[in-house]
Amino acid sequence: MNKKLETKLKDLPKTPGVYFHKDVSGEIIYVGKAANLRNRVRQYFQASRVRDPKTDVLVSEIHDTDWMELETELDALFVEAEMIRRLYPRFNILLRDDKSFSYVRIDLKSDYPRVGFTRRPLDDGATYLGPYMSKFSISKALKYLRRAFPYSTHTTMPKRACLQAQLGLCPGLEADMTSREEYLKNLSQLMQYLKGNRKALTNEFEKKMNQAAKDKQFEEAAKFRNKLFALKALEQKIIFSDRENLDISKDQGLVGLADLLALPEPPRRIEGFDISHMQGTDTVASMVVFVGGVPDKSEYRKFKLRVPGNDDFAHMNEALGRRLSERNLKSWGKPDLLLIDGGKGQVSAAWKAMEAAGQSIPMIGLAKRYEEIIVPKLENGKLVSEVVQLPHSSNIVKLLQRIRDESHRFAVSYHSTLKRSRQTTSPLDEIVGIGPLTKKKLIKHFGSTSRVMEASQADLAAVVGVQKAQVISDSRS
Repeated sequence: MNKKLETKLKDLPKTPGVYFHKDVSGEIIYVGKAANLRNRVRQYFQASRVRDPKTDVLVSEIHDTDWMELETELDALFVEAEMIRRLYPRFNILLRDDKSFSYVRIDLKSDYPRVGFTRRPLDDGATYLGPYMSKFSISKALKYLRRAFPYSTHTTMPKRACLQAQLGLCPGLEADMTSREEYLKNLSQLMQYLKGNRKALTNEFEKKMNQAAKDKQFEEAAKFRNKLFALKALEQKIIFSDRENLDISKDQGLVGLADLLALPEPPRRIEGFDISHMQGTDTVASMVVFVGGVPDKSEYRKFKLRVPGNDDFAHMNEALGRRLSERNLKSWGKPDLLLIDGGKGQVSAAWKAMEAAGQSIPMIGLAKRYEEIIVPKLENGKLVSEVVQLPHSSNIVKLLQRIRDESHRFAVSYHSTLKRSRQTTSPLDEIVGIGPLTKKKLIKHFGSTSRVMEASQADLAAVVGVQKAQVISDSRS
């Protein structure tokens, strides 16, 4: 360990946070989290500590260390996961045992909503919260949160009240211990807490408890009192996340963006846009949202585009025009920065849509080929795009790549869903008056859709009647 690093480590705080080990060139080679930064980081340099060979190699390459103080341990869990995904430090890949991150999955739209874990989020209508590097830590947090927000983990509804329901940890829908409406509201509050709205939720419970007591609804007041007790007990048992207080001024990528674009402060909400299609069919646009430098999947949106053909510029113009409509601005809020996947053409198309919407929002583009940053601006009333090239190791480039790649993944995922859906449709689906049961009956009798469409009107009438046979026959002419 060099003298400069030895001196620097003396200033390590005892707070939770994320640390960044760097090599002699300044490249970040490892990102880690800590409940106590001073204890955790110093452990790497203790001669008496037993380490595996891979960690010995890491320590031998550490030339400098930076850190980011955070309020809580789970904040550190979340930020660590995001920084690894963004920076992809080589020693994190070498030292990790798990092959992916953990997400909390809540399927509010199912008949029997449950809370579970997964390592691979899908576009299946469920809500995914995360990612979390440590499944153990988030599992422990949910175990305590269950006392304030009872939830089910059953894959199918049991026939009678389970033990967890009798202990007050499960809603007990199977025994009518809780109504479905109340359970969904409860899950919504759990999601709010996991997203960091702890203070707002606690204040809401206190107000409702006081109001219920004032109205002499003591049983109702007791419910909110018990929730408050459970949340306060949680604070003593596990340090939990409060993303409302995440200090984005410590994110070097966001700070660098603010300097590059001459923004008064680092952009808090960044929205990334990408287009996906297959030879001009099933064209879609994705909108991903990063808040404080980390993805907020609950804010992601997707657009099924109406402009036909293979025209990326027109498609980007339509996507931004719909995003910046008065209705969506009111509903989703206004971003601090727009990131366009593409070069000068896509950025110009997006700029025109923004102007047409009467908005003025900082915008930036990222061209794939050389990872050039496109910065548009008006000069003498004319749009001019400045091309900025930064090293690929730059924190700004890594942040923009992370957002761009996530918008691309989300767009491709939606495009694939539409493509699969289109491939499973048939000409019968487009005939008004021919429903699923009639379609099934026809295919069962004739063997395939093509044979149905080739059958004579008399043969069709023998299966579905004269009227429907006439409808099918008319559709072929």
